[in-house]
Amino acid sequence: MTTSTPTRAAVTEPDRRLPALGAFSPAVLRIELRRVLRNRRTLAFTLIMPGVFFLIFGLPQGGQSLDNGRPVTAYVMISLAVYAAMVATTSAGGAVATERALGWSRQLRLTPLRPAAYVATKLLTAMTLGLLAVAVEFLVGAAAGVRIPADVWLLSGLAAWIGSLVFAAFGLFIGYLVPAENVMQFIGPILAVLAMFGGLFVPVEVLPEILQQVAKFTPVYGMGVLARAPLTGDGVSMAAVANLVVWALLFGVGAARLFRRDTARV
Repeated sequence: MTTSTPTRAAVTEPDRRLPALGAFSPAVLRIELRRVLRNRRTLAFTLIMPGVFFLIFGLPQGGQSLDNGRPVTAYVMISLAVYAAMVATTSAGGAVATERALGWSRQLRLTPLRPAAYVATKLLTAMTLGLLAVAVEFLVGAAAGVRIPADVWLLSGLAAWIGSLVFAAFGLFIGYLVPAENVMQFIGPILAVLAMFGGLFVPVEVLPEILQQVAKFTPVYGMGVLARAPLTGDGVSMAAVANLVVWALLFGVGAARLFRRDTARV
């Protein structure tokens, strides 16, 4: 009589492979977009107020022209489109401060979601809001009688929108740097000062000489120069491009590092 030796059941190791793209998910991106677009206060502040500013400050300059004959109202409209985009993207990025206060960012660290994928999701959400801000500002300008060539509409709009990536990263950086109850107290004054240095409210040329030199190293300066270049006829400034790239990298890397630090103890 023979006895059979019991065999041990095969034990399979769990699949520990990380998800592709650091667990970046289009579904999470859609949720983020819906959440932002349902915030009526944010939409009113970022989409409506810049258009009101144009009607107040831009329309009275109707009939005036730049040196190349194009309307001053177009110059004001593009400057305010840049302002609208930077406010929209910064506000969307800065919303992470609320998530920190609620403990949501720590919960995310329990998932396979990598910091780069999380930052990318927030950046794409902010850039969507920035695109809406530029489009609304241009629609207000067109309805108010701004007439410029089609290529100027397109190139200036793209420059204002793509340049706002810097401020999407800036919003994330500030959102992880300061408490939720203080984030807007930091963002509001900082954006106002940067808008002045970028020539969005008044031309940089009217500032004192020393401030004109300082302005060239601020992030909004390059954004404003590139957005207005198609209108003024100036060529693409490589210094302005370098300005945007450097600031985008600094804020993006800073936001990712702060996210890691903020969620290190889970």
